[in-house]
Amino acid sequence: MENQNDTLAIAERWKGEGRELALATVIETWGSAPRPVGSHLVIDSEGNFEGSVSGGCVEGAVVFEAVEAIETGKAKVLEFGVADETAWEVGLSCGGKIRVYVEPVTGSAAG
Repeated sequence: MENQNDTLAIAERWKGEGRELALATVIETWGSAPRPVGSHLVIDSEGNFEGSVSGGCVEGAVVFEAVEAIETGKAKVLEFGVADETAWEVGLSCGGKIRVYVEPVTGSAAG
């Protein structure tokens, strides 16, 4: 699995290739969460992604919301949390909760 610096380097490369992007970042966690605060997921307008903010169904939902953010140009905060008995099904162990900030990446790649 790539670390957050690798994910940001991929975002920069993809932006340089002319892809439309969104960046998802874990901004808060409660309880047991699969990825720490600061973890990144970069998503392009076709739903391709690199990195990780959680796993399971949560990651799929973040990708969906990120594609929408690219289309609308608007950032959003997503919150995920479930009861202990269903936590593993969606990728949140032990009933953890996470908040993810999803923002479209605008402008050209830094150079």
